[in-house]
Amino acid sequence: MLVELTDFQQELRELARRIAEEKMKPVRAHYDETEEFPWDIVRVYAQSDLYRVYIPEDYEGLGGGVFEMALVTEELSRVCGGIALAFAASALGAYPIILFGSDEQKARYLPDLASGSKLAAFALTEAHAGSDAAGIETTAARDGESYVLNGTKQWITNGGEAETYTVIARTDKTKGARGFSAFIVEKGTDGFGFGKKERKMGIRASATRELVFADCRIPADHRIAREGMGFKVAMETLDRTRPGVAAQAVGIAQGALEAAVQYARQRRQFNSPISSLQAVQQMMAEMAMQIEAARSLVYLTARHIDAGARNPAKYSAMCKALASDVAMKVTTDAVQIFGGYGYMKDYPVEKMMRDAKITQIYEGTNQVQRGVIARQLVKELATASR
Repeated sequence: MLVELTDFQQELRELARRIAEEKMKPVRAHYDETEEFPWDIVRVYAQSDLYRVYIPEDYEGLGGGVFEMALVTEELSRVCGGIALAFAASALGAYPIILFGSDEQKARYLPDLASGSKLAAFALTEAHAGSDAAGIETTAARDGESYVLNGTKQWITNGGEAETYTVIARTDKTKGARGFSAFIVEKGTDGFGFGKKERKMGIRASATRELVFADCRIPADHRIAREGMGFKVAMETLDRTRPGVAAQAVGIAQGALEAAVQYARQRRQFNSPISSLQAVQQMMAEMAMQIEAARSLVYLTARHIDAGARNPAKYSAMCKALASDVAMKVTTDAVQIFGGYGYMKDYPVEKMMRDAKITQIYEGTNQVQRGVIARQLVKELATASR
């Protein structure tokens, strides 16, 4: 589908695609097998200025927004959803600072994130607070000009590899969700450590670790925004980064479709390529339609946010849920088109199917997204009927 892109956006998409094809594709199977973090590809991203895309120009970025971040994420994920997370997850960790950080915090942290010399990570989820983000138990107690953090965060993408962590912790147990605050915690701070690296079904090139805070003391000026604004920081961050998950899902689905069509043209059964079989044609057509629909919603949502939408929660949830469901369906159908070969690691679609699954889960499960959408619909109707 033709999409109106600026010259900058077109160049950006072409650059990301070239990196994916030339640098990522030859090593994606290696990183999936070894579960190593792809630092060599991170350096390529940094040298190509990809990390500058979503950082404001005042802090050595290129001044792009959610749309540009999504364009890059989609193209990288088309080849490997796991390696692409070294880009996308750093954006997630950076956005609380971009949106709510003080001028001093932005000047201190964003230039390093823009250059790619440091990566970021976002720490909200806990063992007993996944879908129920308001149930977090990690605490941050004020002590003079410091805060002391205690608790754990679970399943943190870029955990252990990132240098800069944006962390949501409870500062007042009596105020519920209004008792949370957001903080910047640097790797190497006393009392801040990491649990084991998780072994995962998919996105195995991405590092996922537990964060452990044991009397971790940080300066009070590492708090992002006012005390009590942590839940708002987290939710507004996710409203702007869920299109990134959706873009990852679209990219994975697009890569699976391309692999399936190429295979269908080459694989012969009943004296003809299987692409001539009506059953296979129907599958490929459905896959293509679903991807285009999801991509359109992702792009529109990203542009809606960049245009200054005051409350993008509904559309952010819609594009994340739709695109990730499409990714799971398309990759499953791609494996089916490959038949027995699709189940083998010699071909990429089994990996794409494994990578697609997490997009239905992280940054809020799709069941949670549907709840967000429904609540917004009810709220809009109630407002309109007054």
